[in-house]
Amino acid sequence: MQFGIFTVSDVTADPTDNTTPTEYERIKALVTIAKKAEEVGLEVFALGEHHNPPFVSSSPTTTLAYIAAQTENLILSTSTTLITTNDPVKIAEDYAMLQHLADGRVDLMMGRGNTGPVYPWFGKDIRDGIALAVENYALLRRLWSEDFVDWEGKYRTPLQGFQSTPRPLDGVPPFVWHGSIRSPEIAEQAAFYGDGFFANNIFWPKEHYMKLIGYYRQRFEHYGHGTAEQAIVGLGGQAFMRKNSQDAVAEFRPYFDNAPVYGHGPSLEDFTEQTPLTVGSPQQVIDRYAGMREHFGDYQRQLFLMDHAGLPLKTVLEQLDILGEEVVPALRKEFAANRPANVPDGPTHAAMVAAAAAAAAPASHPSEIQENVAASALGSAL
Repeated sequence: MQFGIFTVSDVTADPTDNTTPTEYERIKALVTIAKKAEEVGLEVFALGEHHNPPFVSSSPTTTLAYIAAQTENLILSTSTTLITTNDPVKIAEDYAMLQHLADGRVDLMMGRGNTGPVYPWFGKDIRDGIALAVENYALLRRLWSEDFVDWEGKYRTPLQGFQSTPRPLDGVPPFVWHGSIRSPEIAEQAAFYGDGFFANNIFWPKEHYMKLIGYYRQRFEHYGHGTAEQAIVGLGGQAFMRKNSQDAVAEFRPYFDNAPVYGHGPSLEDFTEQTPLTVGSPQQVIDRYAGMREHFGDYQRQLFLMDHAGLPLKTVLEQLDILGEEVVPALRKEFAANRPANVPDGPTHAAMVAAAAAAAAPASHPSEIQENVAASALGSAL
């Protein structure tokens, strides 16, 4: 089970004193937060992609490469790579390069984004969103898996004998998650390829995501990648903690009320009741997230949103201390208890390289065949 944080990189005024960080300060803060995540024992730092204010993460590969140079073990992921408006050739090359620089500590989360105007900014039509996601990703996979690609589609110019460079590290491309808030077509896409499916799990009641994840698991099995229980699932989440729950609520309320994503909408109490947002003591967060397995089954990755809505950097770092020292160790124990042996761990480059090697090696006796089958639960995502 992998634990980490994901950020939307918003530049938002602190509602308690009306100070707003500069873009420079916010970008540098993202680096500090990522390094803190590794320091407190988290495995993943994920960064969104946005091309409009108040967000600053327009170039995730640049930021993640800079973080890679200052960390050793942290998996560096996107929490959105815009598969619809980015050229798949550029994605293939940028993330293979990042994969080499980060020694394989890279994966991606494909998404369509939540900003309609981004489509015409990059010469696309939002009405083609799903079709773009399907065609562009199909091309991306070929660019990573084939040395020379001949290709023709609807949404970009044809390719003839094209080779993207550099090639994926160790011949194994970054692991891919497909993120969706509401689209079963994206869950279908993830299942078809045997990739991971990541449910944002912030804005909607659990029943909404249970349907999407259940559908993904069913289709993952249908396509022969393993049992439904072996499907690769990630969840988002959100928490704000203090020793006393009343203090957490009082401190977080002005940030919630003015958040750029959901501020000036439902009350804090209503939102925490209807979504996984948990504002209270560390034990309340532990109890809430330990129960996720009851709704979604055993899963591989849990990410928390910790740094948005104008929260000061000092406060975010304090939250990461609590998350890493109190919450995550307890959740690790909870999720490890009674976890079926056939449920795969969270994806890593080393595990995927080993699985690819095992799948390629000829099996000369039954024990080797069994080893290859066991390895294929994760290797099927390649």
